[in-house]
Amino acid sequence: MSGAVTGFFALLLVGLIVCLALEEKLHAKKSVIAGVFAIVCMFFGAATGILPFDKVVVGSHPLVEHTAMSGEWVDESDQHVEPFSAPATVGDAHEENPVHVQGHRISMPVYIPGIDWGVIAIILGSSIFVDVTSRSGLFSWIAIRVTKASRGDPLLLLISYGVMTVVFSAVLNNVTAMIIVGSLTVVSLEKLGQRDKLLGFLLIEGLLTNIGGLLTLISSVPNIIVGTAAGISFVTFFIKAAPYVIVTTAATIWLGARLFHVKRLASSKERDEAAELVASFDENDGIESWNFFYFAAVTLGLFIVTIATTSVLPWIRELEMGFVALAFAGVMLVRYKSEADQFYKAVDWDLLGFFMALFVVIYVMEHAHVLEMIGVGLEKVLVNLTSETGDPRDATVLLIGAAAFSSVTDNIPLAAMLANILHALGAPETSRLWWSVVFGANLGGNLTPIGSASTLVAVTIIHKHNLHLSFIDFVKKAAPFAAMHIVLAVLYVLLILSWLPG
Repeated sequence: MSGAVTGFFALLLVGLIVCLALEEKLHAKKSVIAGVFAIVCMFFGAATGILPFDKVVVGSHPLVEHTAMSGEWVDESDQHVEPFSAPATVGDAHEENPVHVQGHRISMPVYIPGIDWGVIAIILGSSIFVDVTSRSGLFSWIAIRVTKASRGDPLLLLISYGVMTVVFSAVLNNVTAMIIVGSLTVVSLEKLGQRDKLLGFLLIEGLLTNIGGLLTLISSVPNIIVGTAAGISFVTFFIKAAPYVIVTTAATIWLGARLFHVKRLASSKERDEAAELVASFDENDGIESWNFFYFAAVTLGLFIVTIATTSVLPWIRELEMGFVALAFAGVMLVRYKSEADQFYKAVDWDLLGFFMALFVVIYVMEHAHVLEMIGVGLEKVLVNLTSETGDPRDATVLLIGAAAFSSVTDNIPLAAMLANILHALGAPETSRLWWSVVFGANLGGNLTPIGSASTLVAVTIIHKHNLHLSFIDFVKKAAPFAAMHIVLAVLYVLLILSWLPG
């Protein structure tokens, strides 16, 4: 791969970011902008020969016991595959390549494996599930109950939903958490006549999804990648991450309340009026069928439990979270089987189209070695990777660099690449550099609206309710939060982390 080719594709990535920032001036939807760049990237990827156009092998399985061997493909006219040595991946880059047998070769468009269909399935399934469930009146019931508990006080409501967002993000997928909490927030604030605070609430919740994603080893894919490479156990991860999550959640809610002017009701008259207004709310309004209400409540509980335990459930873990989201959506659609198309119309296809196009762009960038170029650049500025705890300068550079790059690229391949670099260069398991990657990869999503799926979902909900928030506006409003998160993370990694057990 020549440096000129890599540099050219890096410029395309910069161009995509600039165009998304100028979305309103271009008068174009995000899906169209990303789609055009995906088409251009695919064309030049084919022209430069960097994309793999081989047939895809399906249905093969690895031999349990084998010695190093290689095999030959059979004639092109035959679909049957002889034993062959599979290429190394991130997880087995330093191990002997596994030998696979049987299977069939099929033709597949080169962009299909580039799209993270799991994320697409989660967004589609969760959106439909939440939309159908909301017809039962369940979300309105929950929102009114939470609103009554806050006695109509906006600050208490922000705290309640902020904590709920972090907890849901820790046990669910971030996107699912944002969709559920965002739906509840809209209902609550509209009931209270506080719609002017909706943008602030949704933005804060979007940022908190990435904070909650730090809480456990399985809260996000970068956590799993880095934690596995470093040999960090589930309990150790939780012990070391929890103090940061708690402090940063409180700081985010505090800063959000100040910046968006979310305050306690000052006078007794205001409190009495709010309490009287809240008392007049009837959580049973909108419940057309109590049978469907109870069914929706049980199904929502099962959905949350299943999503949270997908990685350990037999059979389900192989099907992954996307299947769970689509399956529960299908179950709920049975209730409205004769008018299911109405829910399909409500799906945000612009969001799904944007994600698919963005995944294709990132896929091409991986093959063009743009992400590898980022990793090499970071490697050159690091000082001492083999230190037992990690050089403080390296930890700082790695965390800030990972955050910056994950704000404009998919944090999953970035985390995998950085974990590979640390492993290859012999970083000890006790090194704080592993945690720099974890914090940077997760927190970078708060710098831009395309930095993470959950922040983009938050922006989508904001736009759905006719509130103005452009790319640049998001960056301006999120910058104080992102700066605080990263500064706290650097201080935490350098000063606190090594003192914690594990």
